[in-house]
Amino acid sequence: MTAGRIERLESASSPNPAATVLTFANVTLRRGTNVLIEGFSATVYQGARMGLVGANGTGKSSLFKLINGELETDVGSVELAADVRLAHLAQEVPETRDTALDFVLQGDAGYTSLAAQLETAEAEEAYMEVADLHEQMAAIDGYSARARAEQLLVGLGFAESDFAEPVAHFSGGWRIRLNLAQCLMAPSDLLLLDEPTNHLDIDAILWLSNYLRHYQGTLVMVSHDRDFLDETVSEIAHIERQRVKLYKGNYSQFERLRAEQLALQQANFEKQQTKIKHMQDFVRRFRAKASKARQAQSRIKALERMELIAPAHIDSPFEFQIPEAGKTSDPLLQLQDADLGYDHPVLHRLRMNVHPGDRIGLLGANGTGKSTLLKSLAGELTPLTGSYLTGQNLAIGYFSQHQVDDLDLQTDALTTIARLSSDASEQQIRDFLGGFDFHGDKVKAKVSTFSGGEKARLTLATITWQKPNLLLLDEPTNHLDIDMCQALTVALQSFGGAMVVISHDRHLLKNTVDEFLLVADGAVAPYDGDLDSYRDRVLGRSEAVAHEDRVPKQASKPVVRSAPDKPARKSRSKADRKRRAQLKTRVATIDKRLARMGEKLSEVESRLHDPGLYAQGGEDVQPLLREQASLKEAIEELEAEWLEASEALEGLESE
Repeated sequence: MTAGRIERLESASSPNPAATVLTFANVTLRRGTNVLIEGFSATVYQGARMGLVGANGTGKSSLFKLINGELETDVGSVELAADVRLAHLAQEVPETRDTALDFVLQGDAGYTSLAAQLETAEAEEAYMEVADLHEQMAAIDGYSARARAEQLLVGLGFAESDFAEPVAHFSGGWRIRLNLAQCLMAPSDLLLLDEPTNHLDIDAILWLSNYLRHYQGTLVMVSHDRDFLDETVSEIAHIERQRVKLYKGNYSQFERLRAEQLALQQANFEKQQTKIKHMQDFVRRFRAKASKARQAQSRIKALERMELIAPAHIDSPFEFQIPEAGKTSDPLLQLQDADLGYDHPVLHRLRMNVHPGDRIGLLGANGTGKSTLLKSLAGELTPLTGSYLTGQNLAIGYFSQHQVDDLDLQTDALTTIARLSSDASEQQIRDFLGGFDFHGDKVKAKVSTFSGGEKARLTLATITWQKPNLLLLDEPTNHLDIDMCQALTVALQSFGGAMVVISHDRHLLKNTVDEFLLVADGAVAPYDGDLDSYRDRVLGRSEAVAHEDRVPKQASKPVVRSAPDKPARKSRSKADRKRRAQLKTRVATIDKRLARMGEKLSEVESRLHDPGLYAQGGEDVQPLLREQASLKEAIEELEAEWLEASEALEGLESE
């Protein structure tokens, strides 16, 4: 077949046509003069579950458009088996006055056609035709269509009161959810989903993951959410340098295989070792918190996995750190008996302190008040009652979608950062932006030409540049590719300030936060479980867990993370307060010493890996080996001391 639009195979063209759903034959795809994909050949079989991954701009969405027939191949062909019903997630919602429920029902074209014919036949009293149409409706399970559409809407976070609302009344993100519901409503043999989790919260993602695991057709999906991919696909197609390479297994297995392949490349060895050492240090430091709760245990497993997959991202274009403010306050901020909301309170009588080093993830269904809480912590939303107090040295870095939307579209990345610091040189800013993959002429391109992912990266860069000591992040991974999500996760691990995060990216949450708060029923309370138990809660698999984790609704009581009240503080002995201060100082001092000794050990090991050391006769090798052993022994002793002091401090603070 010649290059061009997608073609359908005749049923007789294969001895087993049902087995083959989609075939790519030597496909080359260009956008303008830019080659996206070259020489791609593959067969997608019935029941396959493929995740399509790669950096932004490598051609993932273009490949989807090719399958849909929206684009043509430059070379080669794409063939879809005969009679395969294809459904795909549209990225734009057409203007319509239909209600949300009617819009979703339109996904099942067979049902809507029969329903319209039935209405006409009944109006015309054509009883024979009505009887025939009822038989056809029963044959396609049409009588359950309304119930199925309602289940999809509820699963994706819509309330029953939303069903009758016109589509035009919903915001952009909620319209995308309606598109997703309509797509899932369509009877299909091949389902194409392009970033289905982008506008979903974690509850909706958990529901969607469960739904797709039970989907009986063939699934091809683009997603930057590695946990979601792990749960829903069994094959990965990775696009890199115009080539598509297939890997058996889910995303975690792909990462490990790719890491092993990259580890064989000697030129990358030193850089790999640096990244792996960083992960090892982080795992070792936080292993001490294993006694806290299930979340701590889950965190350690996730961190150990991070260590294993670090080499898979060795060639990522993103590498940055988040510098911290020179000074801090304790507490950084306080909410005291605060009712939070706009015209009416969403959260009631909240008492919450945020201290240096707090690493908090917010859980809860959409609409329960997570973003309202974050806006209030950022000072953008004044409490309706109660007080909002900030520390003298508070420096907030706040990321939300409206921060992205507020970028000056007529300026460029270089100017955007320069406006924040008049004394920084152009080269300093260019070096900084390079960590976010803004290089060369790109730093002077107008922001109006940026993609959604590039705007999100620039917003993160502006926040990072300002050296915050408190990060407030509301879905920071939307529109970011997997490599950038990984770079952000690593940067947040190293960040020494406090942070409060809302994210549907479970990988980021597992690897960066120490505790969860559950926002529900107008209140905020500690959540002692991990994300696996939260998944069980959302899917209703464990009534016992759901009962234990239910948030108290007693409005007369303060809610979460309240500082001890004044009588309790007065009862604490002076000796305890002094001991607590001494332990905090000791822990901080050991932290600094460990950091210095870790740097020194890195220098020694770097010299030991230098081939030139051995070419000179190796006279310095033995002294370096002795110094390496001495440093490792000292670090182990300090870590044991750090653990003892941390446990003692934790014991005092829990009293």
